[in-house]
Amino acid sequence: MEVAQFRYGADNFGYLVTDGGFALAVDAGAPADMARYAEKNGIAVRYAAHTHEHPDHTPGTARLAALTGARILSRRELVGAGGVALGGGWVKVLETPGHTADSLCFLAGGNLVSGDTLFNGTVGNCFSGDLAAFYHSVKLLMALPPETVVWAGHDYVRESLAFARSLTGDFPALSAYAAKYDPENVRSTLADELLVNPYMKFNAKDMLALMEARGLPADTEFARFKSVMELY
Repeated sequence: MEVAQFRYGADNFGYLVTDGGFALAVDAGAPADMARYAEKNGIAVRYAAHTHEHPDHTPGTARLAALTGARILSRRELVGAGGVALGGGWVKVLETPGHTADSLCFLAGGNLVSGDTLFNGTVGNCFSGDLAAFYHSVKLLMALPPETVVWAGHDYVRESLAFARSLTGDFPALSAYAAKYDPENVRSTLADELLVNPYMKFNAKDMLALMEARGLPADTEFARFKSVMELY
């Protein structure tokens, strides 16, 4: 499966996930660009869906459906089916509450369209108020293969790396991550995130030392996650 990224607004991303000449649009905030891309490449946009229902992720979906004939899939349909058949493949839907109660991620082969659950270098705010659910969602994503490519809902890379650097200083993996940043094609791997993203490094020695220095709870894994979430 392939993923095409479309920037809209200041830092939002929408995606076309394609397989066998068919596509699922996720967070279609750039409907005209997506429709043109699909037409140019002979792709039929069959479905459209959202990672969550915040208004910055939903504004172009109805327009894209009008332009392409895509069927808009509800969260209930997606969760009930467990995913979407696309071409010869299957896009798996993962329930990842935390940022919002309705948050979803889309696992397409080796690609993860993660919305505002997991960004490149950080995670979303816990607007749901349910940190335990967010912790379990992050753990679910951490268990995916390390080569999984992360396609996030926003480009917060510069700010995220600056924050990570402020916590533990610079280190080789962080410098390498920064060197690979391309605003025209923003992505990372899960392996990158496990090395650099503070909100996935809550078991790492440097983060444990930081928690100890700041007197933050660290006696359980969830306590460590909660402490890191409170650092920002």
